[in-house]
Amino acid sequence: MTAEAEADTEAPAKKGIPKLFIIIGAAVVVLLLAGGGLFFFLSSSGGEADAHGDGHAATAAAELHDTFIFNLPPMMVNLSSEEGNQAFMKLTIALEVADEHMMTEIQPRLAKVIDAFQVYMRELRKSDLEGSAGIYRLKEELLRRVNLAIYPAHVESVLFKEILVQ
Repeated sequence: MTAEAEADTEAPAKKGIPKLFIIIGAAVVVLLLAGGGLFFFLSSSGGEADAHGDGHAATAAAELHDTFIFNLPPMMVNLSSEEGNQAFMKLTIALEVADEHMMTEIQPRLAKVIDAFQVYMRELRKSDLEGSAGIYRLKEELLRRVNLAIYPAHVESVLFKEILVQ
């Protein structure tokens, strides 16, 4: 029986060694792939800056056209509530437009823009505005509504100057 006991102890040791090599080999492969990916990522982003030089970034920034800001009056809206708790939101918005001509297009349609905003925001609940995802959804929906209200004019983005939800 002692010979059988020795055979049993040697067998697991022999089976365990190849598993250890497989695990170590897999870890080395993963590290090599991650290192190669990191090197590729860093060399590709650094290569563009070296090829174009620092002057290219300055000229690219100068080529971008200036945008104009159209400030809307502050709005205060009662939010929809489930339990009867009173909640409101105070919001100050600016619209980013491509040129001054768009600002003159928005001015006569300002009442339609504010109405579209008010109708949408009165249906919001306080829980709809929680977190960055809620604010992002609000921003995208307001952008969609302002572009519908002032069509064929176009607003580039909606900028929040102040948001207060209580």
